[in-house]
Amino acid sequence: MKFKLSIALFLVASVLVSCSKSIEYSETFKNDTSGKYLYNPDELILVYYEGNKLYLNWKGGKVAPVTLEENEFFVPDMYKKFRFVQHPDTKERYLSIVDEEDQEKVTYDYLKVNDAYKTPSQHLEAGNYDDALSGYLKIKTQDSTSSYINEWSFNSKGYRYIRNEEYDKAIGVLNMNAQLHPKSPNVFDSLGEAYLKSGDSLEAYNNYKKALELNPNNMRAERYLNAYKTEEKE
Repeated sequence: MKFKLSIALFLVASVLVSCSKSIEYSETFKNDTSGKYLYNPDELILVYYEGNKLYLNWKGGKVAPVTLEENEFFVPDMYKKFRFVQHPDTKERYLSIVDEEDQEKVTYDYLKVNDAYKTPSQHLEAGNYDDALSGYLKIKTQDSTSSYINEWSFNSKGYRYIRNEEYDKAIGVLNMNAQLHPKSPNVFDSLGEAYLKSGDSLEAYNNYKKALELNPNNMRAERYLNAYKTEEKE
């Protein structure tokens, strides 16, 4: 059944591709519609034009939609039809998914954001940890179980930096993770290790102490705290 459905979808997409029109977009239309659209809390769709050809950059790849009308196009990769709309009250622009059952229906699906907008993950890659944290905290407010704030993903990233001896980056990522997951003993243990590797024994002590408070069975944290206290006394 799934195979037959896939074939049917492929045939429909093929027909749409063959119907693609050549459109003379006005400069005003291109200026109004090109730019970044928020696909989800941590991912963008980039709309741009090369001459009179509309393109999208989505999930890191260049996508050539099937042009149906000046303000209507089909994206085979998403198997969705879109149009550009503007909210009558806020005047904000959106990419709107065309409802196949009610094509007159207007929805405001993907908000157009300013050209300087960066997602939390883009801030993170750029080392802007405060901005990244702010974005991830907003995501957490909306969905505390979101995959975009996965504790183990951030922890793995932090340890990659530790292995590469990029300790400032490791501390930036792991500190952000600790603020996103303040009840997790693991994130404080990892942050303690990053500080220890960097040579900051006091911050290592503070974070191992927090890790031990959250998990009294953390033997590594306990050993470090005892060693630190012994060294301080000598």
